[in-house]
Order: sequence, then C-alpha cells, then structure tokens
Amino acid sequence: MSAVAEPARIGHAGSEPELDVQLDDARWRTVLTDPAAVFVPVVAAARAAAGRPAAGVEVSILLADDEAVRRLNRDYRGQDRPTNVLSFAYAEAGEARDPAAPAMLGDVVLAYETVAGEARDQLKSPRDHTIHLVVHGVLHLLGYDHLTDAEAGRMERLEREILAGFDIADPYEERIPRA
Repeated sequence: MSAVAEPARIGHAGSEPELDVQLDDARWRTVLTDPAAVFVPVVAAARAAAGRPAAGVEVSILLADDEAVRRLNRDYRGQDRPTNVLSFAYAEAGEARDPAAPAMLGDVVLAYETVAGEARDQLKSPRDHTIHLVVHGVLHLLGYDHLTDAEAGRMERLEREILAGFDIADPYEERIPRA
C-alpha cells in the first residue's frame, strides 16, 4: 500500500468554505499536487449551484485507498466492496450547533485505485474525474440523490453545470478510444 505513514492534513482553514483535506494515500499527489486549493472553489461552486452560500460551512475530504473505502462501505452501507466516493452528512436540518462555528456538512471519501481505474477506463483525466466525484459527494451532503431517474437527472444537470465552470467535459458523455 502506498499510504503515507502519518496521514497528511492539508486543509484550508479560513477559506470559504472551510475544508479539512486528509491525504491517507500518497498516490493522490500524482493526481493533485495541492488538493485543498483545488477543492475550495469546487465545493463553493457546488454549494452555489445548489443555492446555498459557501460561507459558514466546513467539509472534510479524505483521500484514501480502496481498502479504507471498502471498510467504510461495509460498515456503514452493508456493501463489502470499494466504491469511488462515499458521502457522510453530519447534522440534520434544525439540529442545534454553535453559531460561532462553521456548520459541518460532512465527509467526502474517495478511493484512489477505483477513481484512477475509472478515469483510465472512461478515458478521463484523473484530476477531472476526482473533481467530478468531489462535486458528486458534496451534492449528496446537500441532500441530492440519484435513486430515481428524476433525482439522477437533476443531480447530473447540476454536476454538468458546476464542472463546465471549471472547463471539465461532461462526465456522462461517452468517450470513444482513439485508434
């Protein structure tokens, strides 16, 4: 495993939104040299597209490996397999919190091997695919889902809109390998 001995905290406290990015697998550095700097505007754009301000919130992003995500998926979702991204929302609407502290939206966790493999198989840039999955995860934290066709359509439209703002191609468009 390529995980760093001590997980690296590379958060951006004081940014809007506040991010706590934890690098548990050093291979993520091959995808993003400064993940926190990339993710701050991405999370802000996802919140804005959902009609929510970026200020006053905190999101935790864990860049892990397949084994860590497999364990989380097994323990919290009953699915003993890795997946590309997991989202864990924190506070329920109306739940009491310290008004001086940022509202903790939740955690977004990505699995390196799965994300890298999908990017390769789908002919996508690993960086763009990672950004798409962070957008997808944050939208889950904001209450979006894709359990029905209507929900999936709404969520995919938002994802396309957000990613276009970062010059990232439509992630749902099929790519054809070059001969």
